[in-house]
Amino acid sequence: MPDTNPTEPLVVSEDHGHVRILRLNRPTKLNALNTPLTQALHDALVAADSDGSVRAIVLAGQGRGFCAGADLSEFKDLTPDQQHLVVRRADLTCRTQSLLQNLSKPIVSAVQGSAIGGGAGLAIGCDMFVAASDLKFGYPELKHSIVPALVMTALQRALGRKQAFEMISLGRLIGAEEARALGLVNVVTEPAAVVGAALEIAQIWASFNPMAMAAAKSLFYRVADLPYEAAMAAGRDVNAIMRGFRDMQGA
Repeated sequence: MPDTNPTEPLVVSEDHGHVRILRLNRPTKLNALNTPLTQALHDALVAADSDGSVRAIVLAGQGRGFCAGADLSEFKDLTPDQQHLVVRRADLTCRTQSLLQNLSKPIVSAVQGSAIGGGAGLAIGCDMFVAASDLKFGYPELKHSIVPALVMTALQRALGRKQAFEMISLGRLIGAEEARALGLVNVVTEPAAVVGAALEIAQIWASFNPMAMAAAKSLFYRVADLPYEAAMAAGRDVNAIMRGFRDMQGA
């Protein structure tokens, strides 16, 4: 079966007012992340963040699964004698996974079916996570003699250390309700409604002052890694400048 229609983009972009939906578009491969798709996703995220008409983003997948993780068929070329390819792929994956938190716009994942490995990293890397009831989520990389190196950071920050190590070291897949009980998922819905539920969240975000939203997101992640007094000082600084946000609404 061919990878996808060569005339179709690897990431499909669809605007709903001030919300942009980005859909991974390798449905015949369960949206497995090869280098072209990862690059296309990175570029689409950067473009959405740079577009002044976009205030919030939904990340979804075409077809019956969100993302099956890394495309293992590429690994045959990622060998020690092709170290430049190994480094380039790792750098691109790192930048794409990190970009979700570093976007100035809030982003919510709409996840149906499989969210495995790198796909799980994308799902929890978003600011909120809407899961379909058919979710299969996990990190089975060790079963393939692969270290989940570039998705480990986000998982450990989202879970306690013991639970995160359990998930990585045992490679067990979990469903939507267990993921919600662990605090990874915000909303569980039926598969047909998952994008709509994420869109509702994004539309609420988009109704807010975009400068205030950007400042809130930036501060949220900044204070997470600061000692208490430093975090309070960072909040004080944002508090001091936020008085001008109403005058800079740009609605």
